[in-house]
Amino acid sequence: MTKNWTVTRILRDRDAGLYFTGLVVSAFGTSALGLAAGVWVKDLSGSNGLAALCGFVIWAPTLCGPALGTIADRVRCGPLLIRTNLALAALLLTLFAVDSRTDLWLLFTVLLGYGTLVVVQDPAESALVAAVVDRDLLGDFNGLRMTAVEGMKLVAPLTGAGLYAAFGGPAVAALDAATFVLAAALWLLLRVREERPGRPAGDWRTQTADGVRELWGHPLLRPLVLAGGTMMFLASLSSSTNYAIVESLGHAPAWTGVLYTAQGVGSVAVGLVSGPALRRLGERCFGAAGIAVAAVGVAARALPSDPAVLLGNAAVGLGLPCVLIAAFTAVQRELPGPLLGRATATANTLLFTPNVIGLAVGAALVELADFRLLLGLTALALCATGLCLALFGPKAVADQSAASADRTSARSPSDANPA
Repeated sequence: MTKNWTVTRILRDRDAGLYFTGLVVSAFGTSALGLAAGVWVKDLSGSNGLAALCGFVIWAPTLCGPALGTIADRVRCGPLLIRTNLALAALLLTLFAVDSRTDLWLLFTVLLGYGTLVVVQDPAESALVAAVVDRDLLGDFNGLRMTAVEGMKLVAPLTGAGLYAAFGGPAVAALDAATFVLAAALWLLLRVREERPGRPAGDWRTQTADGVRELWGHPLLRPLVLAGGTMMFLASLSSSTNYAIVESLGHAPAWTGVLYTAQGVGSVAVGLVSGPALRRLGERCFGAAGIAVAAVGVAARALPSDPAVLLGNAAVGLGLPCVLIAAFTAVQRELPGPLLGRATATANTLLFTPNVIGLAVGAALVELADFRLLLGLTALALCATGLCLALFGPKAVADQSAASADRTSARSPSDANPA
């Protein structure tokens, strides 16, 4: 029925709707800048290597995620998100000073600061979701967020590229800055009342270790995060074959954009059904099913047929987000508020660092081996990963879920929900 549809369930709640709208606005600006930054560097330097370095610079702070995540556990997450959004807007406006190759240091410095602040925001966003959204809507919200972010990737890069072509890089930076300001304004309207968190015990090293230990010692979260990181590594190996696939099909390199569009359509679709699917299957089975679908899609990409390759990319886009949605939903449900920031940041690091490694490994392998062999082996490895996740320690997970329920009932309402 309509009232049970994901979009309706989220948007009927005032705070959840405002928070979601802010995330969508921010994601649009981020996606627009992502493409334009590389093009900007390419135009200023003429270097493909420096242009590719933009993505690495933005992703590099993820390696420090567990330590940066301690910030979200020390302060109220709503004000932290508003302040970091405004800081990002101010930082981006400094790009108006970039005018020549000699100014590239400033552009890369801004991108590094941008990536660092986003890593600080990620655990704060996750913790605030747990405060704003009802527990039974967490899966719906995370899926809808995935749909929105992937949907922005279908339109925002083209918008950013068009804006860059017409007015230059500073115009794209201004657009991104405006989206951060608008998101901050929307989040100011939230009626969530967060308790000021107590200062965690120990120094930042101890606090970081507590978050890592809590995540790694949890029998439900550990296999989800390990499977997700493995999947991201294997998916990046698959994506490294894109240009070889396009060449084998007889298309120009620009046809790669069609592959990304097909994958984006799949990712948009899965977010709309993730909430009901999570409730029916549970996190582990939902994630395992997604990995299996992605494995079929990777295998289809090796076929010498345009429709098969496009359907394969759509299947990859459909399956890839499942384990990510499952992992972050489980983190939000299973872990206590005082540790949520650190644990989420640790999960981010374990999930997305393999993506960077996989891109580098894939770039080397695609030069050494036939891309069809690489895709076949990747599909087999994905099947094994999904099977391990589906079969991993069901008794231990059940015992952990029961223990988690006991702890939740023993905690006070303010401990269980910081709102």
